[in-house]
Amino acid sequence: MPELPEVETTVRGLEPVLDGQRIERVTLHRADLRRPFPDGLGQRLTGAKVTGLGRRAKYGLIDTDRGDTLVFHLGMSGRWRIDPAEIGKHDHFVIETAKHRLALNDPRRFGSLDLVATAELAEWPPFAALGPEPLGQDFTAKHLAAVFKTRIAPVKALLLDQRVVAGLGNIYVCEALYLARIAPTRPAGTITRPCLEKLVAAVREVLEAAILAGGSTLRD
Repeated sequence: MPELPEVETTVRGLEPVLDGQRIERVTLHRADLRRPFPDGLGQRLTGAKVTGLGRRAKYGLIDTDRGDTLVFHLGMSGRWRIDPAEIGKHDHFVIETAKHRLALNDPRRFGSLDLVATAELAEWPPFAALGPEPLGQDFTAKHLAAVFKTRIAPVKALLLDQRVVAGLGNIYVCEALYLARIAPTRPAGTITRPCLEKLVAAVREVLEAAILAGGSTLRD
């Protein structure tokens, strides 16, 4: 499954070809992925100008000048193809600008597309309860100490809880805990502040290295 580094890498790859471009055509080759596409998705995006791209947890964000954000999740096997020579059977959603054609390819169809009012993103149900971004300034040892206090649950389980920190998946949690020399099964409430400092640094190091490497998810 594409994790935070893979989504971040995807967003960075889309940015040079989409940011500032006007969407001239949208083609839907089916009505759904994991769930139905929003009503009128193609019409609402056609003619809109892309004003920025970003990421929240494991979701990619494409902002438009109409006050809407296209939110995509890559599911188990999703990826964006830039300027494909041909549209394949798994290219379910296609955006065209004056310069490029981008196809969302998802063989297993576990991904999703949503169109959300940009001003309401923070309150959108999948985002409302998310914890801080692990690469953001709010992810600190102080934050973890407050969350872990008196907790007897294994630290690995809490780090995978998206309410504690957004976007971490199994592979990167395991790597960060190994780097910080903390056992995954250790009760979270027993971890000292110095160890939490090491853990925060390890999470950042692991994610930044993965982003630099372009992520580590296997593709179909």
